[in-house]
Amino acid sequence: MNYRDAVLNYCKKIGLDTVGFTECRKFYELYDYFKFRNSNLLTSEFEEKDEKKRINPHIYMKEGKTIISVAFPYLFDYNLKDDIGFSLYTRGEDYHKVVFKYLNKICTFIENLGGKAVPLVDSNAIPERYVANLCGIGFIGKNNMIITEKYGSYVFLGEIITDLKFEYDKPSECKCGNCNICTKACPTEAICKEKNANLCMSYITQKKYVEDEWILKFKGRLFGCDICQIVCPYNKNVLLSNIPEFKPFEFMENINLYEIINMDNKLFKEKYKKTSCGWRGKNLIVRNGLINSLVLNKKIKVEDIRSTYIKDYYNRLLKLLKL
Repeated sequence: MNYRDAVLNYCKKIGLDTVGFTECRKFYELYDYFKFRNSNLLTSEFEEKDEKKRINPHIYMKEGKTIISVAFPYLFDYNLKDDIGFSLYTRGEDYHKVVFKYLNKICTFIENLGGKAVPLVDSNAIPERYVANLCGIGFIGKNNMIITEKYGSYVFLGEIITDLKFEYDKPSECKCGNCNICTKACPTEAICKEKNANLCMSYITQKKYVEDEWILKFKGRLFGCDICQIVCPYNKNVLLSNIPEFKPFEFMENINLYEIINMDNKLFKEKYKKTSCGWRGKNLIVRNGLINSLVLNKKIKVEDIRSTYIKDYYNRLLKLLKL
């Protein structure tokens, strides 16, 4: 049986057309790179620090022979605005749950073929962009994003490890060349400084503690940063997503800043927790709303603040802005 064709046809049947395969092996060639990043404090809190785990996908399946990489496009609108506070990827349903749902379907299909399969989404040790590149999903750009031919970098990635052996794909070659548009556009110079994840503005908006020096750089961001993607030439004229779960919620595109700043737990659970930024919790979104309002002088009324975490940021903002 041609397992590869069977899996590819099934993926197309459920709306996924960017799928690739590579050998499940230890990526020894990355060990020194990860060691260097850890030693030079270039990794963020979201990354696995153990280099041995990062290069070894067999920790998820000892008998694994193949890693399947799947790209999930999420862009729904060509009318991109970099002044909207929520990053493009956050505006639909929580991608962790959506991607996992689709991968589970593929895993069930593989199991019906007689194989074992383990789905992986985001919070794992696998270097997923490197794996995606090995699978021919796309090339890794200077902004460290995987860039696909059809959807540009506007994709989520998911992986499946299986004990079935497939015909493997060839890696995609980087096409950035001498282009440095994203490097110049990066608001914190994170791209040109050893790709320091701790300097990335997207990461900074997600940190639980933000130092004063970064607060004025938010410039309206409520969660994430899309600049390096919006300016990328390979993101022009890309195809839009056909995955309905990623269609943006109306409240994520037409932002009610008063609602965000004064959000209670009930409202968070009803609305914002369903999105791809909900996993960081209510208070972080409220905090970023306060930064947005006060730094840009939007004069949004702040009701009673009960959280000591939010109160601390509120007082810091008043002092920083001399209000």
